[in-house]
Amino acid sequence: MRFVLPRLSNFAHFQAQRTRASETKPEGGSCLYFPVAAVRDSQIVWELAKECGYEAEGIGGAVEVPAGRRATFLANRRYAPNLKTTRASAVFVEDGVEVDREADEPALGKLRTSNPYLSFAKAIEFFYQAPKYAPGIHPTAVIAKSARIGAGAHVGPYCFVDEDAVIGDNAVLHSFVTIYRGARMGAHFFAHAHAVVREFCRIGDRVILQNGVVIGGDGLGYAKNADGTWYKMMQSGPAVLEDDVEVQANACIDRATVGETRIGRGTKIDDLVLVGHASKVGGNSMLCGQVGLAGSTRIGENCILAGQVGTAGHLTVGDGAVITAQSGVPNDVPERALYSGYPAVENREWLRMMAALRRLPELQKRVGELEERLASKKE
Repeated sequence: MRFVLPRLSNFAHFQAQRTRASETKPEGGSCLYFPVAAVRDSQIVWELAKECGYEAEGIGGAVEVPAGRRATFLANRRYAPNLKTTRASAVFVEDGVEVDREADEPALGKLRTSNPYLSFAKAIEFFYQAPKYAPGIHPTAVIAKSARIGAGAHVGPYCFVDEDAVIGDNAVLHSFVTIYRGARMGAHFFAHAHAVVREFCRIGDRVILQNGVVIGGDGLGYAKNADGTWYKMMQSGPAVLEDDVEVQANACIDRATVGETRIGRGTKIDDLVLVGHASKVGGNSMLCGQVGLAGSTRIGENCILAGQVGTAGHLTVGDGAVITAQSGVPNDVPERALYSGYPAVENREWLRMMAALRRLPELQKRVGELEERLASKKE
């Protein structure tokens, strides 16, 4: 991810025109790209450091930023040796980390910060600005008479807002967005194309729904008839998303049979995640791609479930727990635990199990040899 830094010596002028930064994107890895020219453009890097509260070293003065180079970050000290030969000209780096360079490589400017990855994330905002949407309702949108649209909201092409729905101030419905009857959206809500919010669901402020998200679809609730057929249970409970939640593409948050499904404030949900009916996810947790929560799962605050984790229903994952990728969770997980595998167990135990599993072919061979020796002695 790289964004061209304009050749401007006036940083305020640069900020005013920073949307131009997205026009040219060189190929390559995860770095900010700035075709700097010695003193003039190194001043921009100084100003960036000043604006973001970083401590700059080796930029300007005796050491200038070479032309045509990039800024990157070091978030994991494991990769520190790569800085010896990196083609970058400046690096966001943690306080106290020594940066060594090969003798034939140019000097590397350092932007000192306590959290390089976070600082890099904030710096991107100086070089790229997302599109803005003017207030108004597109003529192809269908808005029910009893629906309420907040001040400054944008309702794009072919959107549908049903009876008694409420859209908050400065919300954006991009295109082909469907808001069912009685649903409530907070201020600065943003729904990308083809997102759906079902009836009576409640969405907080600054919530983002990426493309194809479905909030409040029916959960998997069926009862068996005497003849073996399935009887569909009414899914009466709404899905509730608190403030600052983001749900990424094609994820589904099912509504509850009774009660509610709730996603806590600040939680982030990745692509293709399924949150089953009546589940509750605590604040500031993260559910990574293809995670599946069966009905009535309880996930605590500040948890991380890595990709393809699956949970059985009616269990609890404690606050601060981390579950590694592709783990299957059949039982409760304690607070601040690190679990892995299927069935998921404490990570160190799982590592020992995997080490033993790798030795099984050798152990099987040795057991076979011992059996042959014992058999020959009996003869």
